[in-house]
Amino acid sequence: MNASPVVLVTGGARRVGATIVRHLHAAGCRLAVHYRHSGDEARMLADELNASREGSVATFAAPLEDDAALPTLVSSVIATFGRLDGLVNNASAFYPTPIGTATGKQWDDLFAANARAPFFLAQAAAPELRKNRGAIVNIVDIYAERPLADHPIYTMAKAALAMLTLSLAKDLAPDVRVNAVAPGAILWPESGKPEDAAETLIAKTPLARKGEPDDVAEAVRWLMLDARYTTGQTIRIDGGRTLTI
Repeated sequence: MNASPVVLVTGGARRVGATIVRHLHAAGCRLAVHYRHSGDEARMLADELNASREGSVATFAAPLEDDAALPTLVSSVIATFGRLDGLVNNASAFYPTPIGTATGKQWDDLFAANARAPFFLAQAAAPELRKNRGAIVNIVDIYAERPLADHPIYTMAKAALAMLTLSLAKDLAPDVRVNAVAPGAILWPESGKPEDAAETLIAKTPLARKGEPDDVAEAVRWLMLDARYTTGQTIRIDGGRTLTI
Protein backbone atom coordinates (compact mmCIF):
# COMPACT_ATOMS: atom_id res chain seq x y z
CA MET A 1 0.00 0.00 0.00
CA ASN A 2 1.21 3.52 -0.84
CA ALA A 3 1.83 5.25 2.50
CA SER A 4 2.78 8.69 1.14
CA PRO A 5 0.63 11.42 2.75
CA VAL A 6 -2.63 12.40 1.10
CA VAL A 7 -3.66 16.06 1.34
CA LEU A 8 -6.98 17.59 0.28
CA VAL A 9 -6.64 21.18 -0.97
CA THR A 10 -9.87 23.10 -1.47
CA GLY A 11 -9.86 25.54 -4.37
CA GLY A 12 -6.70 23.80 -5.52
CA ALA A 13 -7.08 24.16 -9.26
CA ARG A 14 -5.70 27.66 -9.78
CA ARG A 15 -3.90 30.70 -8.38
CA VAL A 16 -2.40 30.18 -4.90
CA GLY A 17 -4.25 26.88 -4.47
CA ALA A 18 -2.52 25.34 -7.49
CA THR A 19 0.86 26.52 -6.21
CA ILE A 20 0.15 24.87 -2.85
CA VAL A 21 -0.70 21.66 -4.69
CA ARG A 22 2.57 21.78 -6.65
CA HIS A 23 4.68 22.36 -3.54
CA LEU A 24 3.07 19.51 -1.60
CA HIS A 25 3.39 17.23 -4.62
CA ALA A 26 7.08 18.07 -4.97
CA ALA A 27 7.47 17.13 -1.29
CA GLY A 28 6.12 13.64 -1.99
CA CYS A 29 2.45 14.01 -1.12
CA ARG A 30 -0.49 12.69 -3.06
CA LEU A 31 -3.06 15.41 -3.73
CA ALA A 32 -6.83 15.59 -3.79
CA VAL A 33 -7.55 18.76 -5.77
CA HIS A 34 -10.98 20.16 -4.99
CA TYR A 35 -12.71 22.54 -7.39
CA ARG A 36 -16.15 24.03 -7.91
CA HIS A 37 -16.15 25.69 -11.35
CA SER A 38 -12.54 25.25 -12.48
CA GLY A 39 -12.78 21.71 -13.78
CA ASP A 40 -10.59 22.26 -16.84
CA GLU A 41 -7.82 23.83 -14.77
CA ALA A 42 -8.06 21.06 -12.15
CA ARG A 43 -7.74 18.34 -14.76
CA MET A 44 -4.82 20.08 -16.49
CA LEU A 45 -3.00 20.36 -13.16
CA ALA A 46 -3.66 16.71 -12.35
CA ASP A 47 -2.44 15.61 -15.79
CA GLU A 48 0.72 17.68 -15.40
CA LEU A 49 1.59 16.21 -11.99
CA ASN A 50 0.51 12.65 -12.79
CA ALA A 51 2.89 12.72 -15.75
CA SER A 52 5.76 12.93 -13.28
CA ARG A 53 4.26 10.53 -10.70
CA GLU A 54 1.42 8.37 -11.93
CA GLY A 55 -1.69 8.20 -9.78
CA SER A 56 -0.51 10.88 -7.38
CA VAL A 57 -3.25 13.46 -8.04
CA ALA A 58 -7.01 13.21 -8.40
CA THR A 59 -9.68 15.89 -8.81
CA PHE A 60 -12.93 16.26 -6.89
CA ALA A 61 -15.85 18.59 -7.56
CA ALA A 62 -18.01 19.74 -4.66
CA PRO A 63 -20.10 22.77 -3.66
CA LEU A 64 -18.52 23.75 -0.35
CA GLU A 65 -21.57 25.77 0.69
CA ASP A 66 -23.56 22.51 0.84
CA ASP A 67 -22.89 20.95 4.25
CA ALA A 68 -24.17 17.58 3.07
CA ALA A 69 -21.57 17.48 0.27
CA LEU A 70 -18.59 17.75 2.59
CA PRO A 71 -18.64 14.28 4.21
CA THR A 72 -19.10 12.88 0.70
CA LEU A 73 -16.06 14.80 -0.50
CA VAL A 74 -13.94 13.41 2.34
CA SER A 75 -15.18 9.85 1.84
CA SER A 76 -14.51 10.10 -1.90
CA VAL A 77 -10.91 11.16 -1.25
CA ILE A 78 -10.41 8.27 1.18
CA ALA A 79 -12.00 5.82 -1.26
CA THR A 80 -9.64 7.01 -4.02
CA PHE A 81 -6.37 7.10 -2.07
CA GLY A 82 -7.04 4.82 0.90
CA ARG A 83 -6.32 7.51 3.49
CA LEU A 84 -6.34 11.23 4.29
CA ASP A 85 -3.50 12.91 6.18
CA GLY A 86 -4.01 16.61 5.62
CA LEU A 87 -6.55 19.30 4.80
CA VAL A 88 -5.78 22.75 3.39
CA ASN A 89 -8.79 25.06 3.62
CA ASN A 90 -7.74 27.37 0.80
CA ALA A 91 -11.01 28.08 -1.07
CA SER A 92 -12.29 31.57 -0.38
CA ALA A 93 -14.59 34.36 -1.50
CA PHE A 94 -13.54 38.01 -1.48
CA TYR A 95 -15.38 41.17 -2.46
CA PRO A 96 -16.39 44.47 -0.81
CA THR A 97 -19.60 44.91 1.17
CA PRO A 98 -19.68 48.60 2.12
CA ILE A 99 -21.95 49.55 4.99
CA GLY A 100 -25.30 50.64 3.58
CA THR A 101 -25.13 48.25 0.62
CA ALA A 102 -24.47 44.82 2.18
CA THR A 103 -27.08 42.09 1.84
CA GLY A 104 -27.94 38.91 3.68
CA LYS A 105 -26.98 36.93 0.60
CA GLN A 106 -23.50 38.46 0.65
CA TRP A 107 -23.18 37.62 4.35
CA ASP A 108 -24.19 34.00 3.72
CA ASP A 109 -21.88 33.73 0.72
CA LEU A 110 -18.78 35.13 2.42
CA PHE A 111 -19.28 33.21 5.65
CA ALA A 112 -20.05 29.98 3.78
CA ALA A 113 -16.79 30.12 1.83
CA ASN A 114 -14.50 31.51 4.51
CA ALA A 115 -15.79 30.01 7.77
CA ARG A 116 -18.69 27.56 7.51
CA ALA A 117 -17.18 25.24 4.89
CA PRO A 118 -13.78 24.99 6.64
CA PHE A 119 -15.53 24.05 9.90
CA PHE A 120 -17.76 21.35 8.46
CA LEU A 121 -15.03 20.00 6.21
CA ALA A 122 -12.66 19.76 9.18
CA GLN A 123 -15.40 18.04 11.15
CA ALA A 124 -15.91 15.50 8.39
CA ALA A 125 -12.17 14.88 8.02
CA ALA A 126 -11.33 14.77 11.74
CA PRO A 127 -11.77 11.02 12.36
CA GLU A 128 -9.40 10.09 9.51
CA LEU A 129 -6.95 12.84 10.41
CA ARG A 130 -6.93 11.65 14.04
CA LYS A 131 -6.20 8.12 12.92
CA ASN A 132 -3.26 9.25 10.79
CA ARG A 133 -2.03 11.99 13.17
CA GLY A 134 -2.52 14.47 10.38
CA ALA A 135 -2.71 18.24 10.05
CA ILE A 136 -4.98 21.07 8.95
CA VAL A 137 -3.78 24.37 7.48
CA ASN A 138 -6.27 27.21 7.06
CA ILE A 139 -5.63 30.14 4.74
CA VAL A 140 -6.76 33.20 6.66
CA ASP A 141 -5.75 36.82 5.95
CA ILE A 142 -3.80 39.54 7.71
CA TYR A 143 -7.12 41.42 7.77
CA ALA A 144 -8.57 38.80 10.11
CA GLU A 145 -6.84 40.85 12.81
CA ARG A 146 -7.68 44.38 11.70
CA PRO A 147 -10.37 45.94 9.49
CA LEU A 148 -10.08 46.38 5.74
CA ALA A 149 -12.11 49.35 4.53
CA ASP A 150 -15.42 48.42 2.89
CA HIS A 151 -14.93 44.68 3.58
CA PRO A 152 -16.57 44.18 6.99
CA ILE A 153 -18.21 40.84 6.23
CA TYR A 154 -15.12 39.34 4.61
CA THR A 155 -12.88 40.34 7.50
CA MET A 156 -15.39 39.03 10.03
CA ALA A 157 -15.50 35.70 8.22
CA LYS A 158 -11.71 35.43 8.11
CA ALA A 159 -11.59 36.34 11.81
CA ALA A 160 -13.96 33.43 12.43
CA LEU A 161 -11.59 31.16 10.50
CA ALA A 162 -8.67 32.38 12.62
CA MET A 163 -10.62 31.49 15.77
CA LEU A 164 -11.56 28.13 14.24
CA THR A 165 -7.84 27.46 13.85
CA LEU A 166 -7.33 27.98 17.57
CA SER A 167 -10.41 25.99 18.54
CA LEU A 168 -9.55 23.00 16.36
CA ALA A 169 -5.93 23.05 17.53
CA LYS A 170 -7.19 22.67 21.10
CA ASP A 171 -10.03 20.23 20.43
CA LEU A 172 -8.17 17.91 18.04
CA ALA A 173 -4.94 17.75 20.06
CA PRO A 174 -2.84 15.74 20.51
CA ASP A 175 -3.67 13.82 17.32
CA VAL A 176 -4.10 16.60 14.76
CA ARG A 177 -2.05 19.77 14.38
CA VAL A 178 -3.99 22.82 13.19
CA ASN A 179 -2.35 26.03 11.99
CA ALA A 180 -2.99 28.91 9.61
CA VAL A 181 -1.22 31.07 7.05
CA ALA A 182 -2.19 34.74 6.74
CA PRO A 183 -1.08 36.17 3.38
CA GLY A 184 -0.60 39.84 2.68
CA ALA A 185 -0.23 41.19 -0.85
CA ILE A 186 0.34 38.07 -2.95
CA LEU A 187 -1.99 38.16 -5.96
CA TRP A 188 -4.26 41.08 -6.79
CA PRO A 189 -7.97 40.19 -6.82
CA GLU A 190 -9.09 38.97 -10.23
CA SER A 191 -11.45 41.93 -10.49
CA GLY A 192 -8.30 44.04 -10.59
CA LYS A 193 -6.79 46.69 -8.34
CA PRO A 194 -6.05 50.23 -9.48
CA GLU A 195 -2.35 50.70 -10.15
CA ASP A 196 -2.05 53.60 -7.72
CA ALA A 197 -3.70 51.53 -4.96
CA ALA A 198 -1.26 48.67 -5.58
CA GLU A 199 1.70 51.05 -5.48
CA THR A 200 0.45 52.60 -2.23
CA LEU A 201 0.09 49.17 -0.64
CA ILE A 202 3.61 48.13 -1.64
CA ALA A 203 5.00 51.42 -0.34
CA LYS A 204 3.60 50.52 3.09
CA THR A 205 5.21 47.07 3.04
CA PRO A 206 8.62 46.95 4.77
CA LEU A 207 10.02 44.49 2.21
CA ALA A 208 8.86 46.90 -0.53
CA ARG A 209 7.38 44.32 -2.87
CA LYS A 210 4.41 42.02 -3.17
CA GLY A 211 4.86 38.38 -2.30
CA GLU A 212 4.61 35.35 -4.55
CA PRO A 213 2.27 32.35 -4.36
CA ASP A 214 5.39 30.25 -3.70
CA ASP A 215 5.87 32.15 -0.42
CA VAL A 216 2.44 31.06 0.83
CA ALA A 217 2.81 27.53 -0.53
CA GLU A 218 6.13 26.97 1.20
CA ALA A 219 4.65 28.05 4.53
CA VAL A 220 1.76 25.64 4.00
CA ARG A 221 4.18 22.82 3.14
CA TRP A 222 6.21 23.43 6.29
CA LEU A 223 3.15 23.53 8.54
CA MET A 224 1.69 20.44 6.91
CA LEU A 225 4.79 18.23 6.86
CA ASP A 226 7.61 19.54 9.03
CA ALA A 227 6.19 21.62 11.89
CA ARG A 228 5.87 18.65 14.23
CA TYR A 229 5.73 20.72 17.43
CA THR A 230 3.63 23.60 16.12
CA THR A 231 -0.14 23.92 16.54
CA GLY A 232 -2.57 26.76 17.00
CA GLN A 233 -0.31 29.25 15.21
CA THR A 234 -0.84 31.72 12.38
CA ILE A 235 2.14 32.55 10.19
CA ARG A 236 1.92 35.94 8.48
CA ILE A 237 3.32 35.95 4.95
CA ASP A 238 3.01 39.67 4.42
CA GLY A 239 6.44 41.23 3.91
CA GLY A 240 6.07 42.86 7.30
CA ARG A 241 2.93 44.74 6.37
CA THR A 242 1.26 44.14 9.73
CA LEU A 243 4.00 46.33 11.22
CA THR A 244 2.54 49.36 9.47
CA ILE A 245 -1.24 48.88 9.15
